[in-house]
Order: sequence, then C-alpha cells, then structure tokens
Amino acid sequence: MKEKVEALDKDKLVYRYSVIEGDALMNKLEKITYETKLEASPGGGSICKTSSKYYTIGDFEITEEGIKAGKEKALQIFKAVEAYLLTNPDQ
Repeated sequence: MKEKVEALDKDKLVYRYSVIEGDALMNKLEKITYETKLEASPGGGSICKTSSKYYTIGDFEITEEGIKAGKEKALQIFKAVEAYLLTNPDQ
C-alpha cells in the first residue's frame, strides 16, 4: 500500500492522507482519502472525528456493505492504537 499525506495542521489538529496504491483500491478506486481531527472534550480527554472519501474509477459504485466493512477495519486499528496509548502514556 502507498499513502500520500495531503494535509497536516498541527494548530487545528487535523491530519489528512490518501491511499493511492495497493489492494485496498481493488483497481476500482483512484484513491481513498481519510481525515482525522482531534478536539478537546468538555469533560477532559479528546474527541476524535474521522471521515473518508472514496474516489471511484468510471461508473463503479461503492455499496453500503463495503463502506461498513471499511469503517469496521478502521475502528479496529483505532482501538488498538488507543489501547497502546492508554497502557503507555509516556510514549
């Protein structure tokens, strides 16, 4: 898989990158762009907001099942990172 950083705004805590090559594109997507934004939570801690945009090739259409599967994979990765950071707060 090959990724490209599209934006990194340290002041607004926004990170946007695109997957531009690899199996995830299934030869039917030009790219997938992900954006992650962190915000302070009123009760302490952080709120993480993520979004994704799929750029299709030709008339290919993404199904709801495909979107749901992608969200589930992303959530698993996020939870793994969160668990690591909670157990290693000085990292």
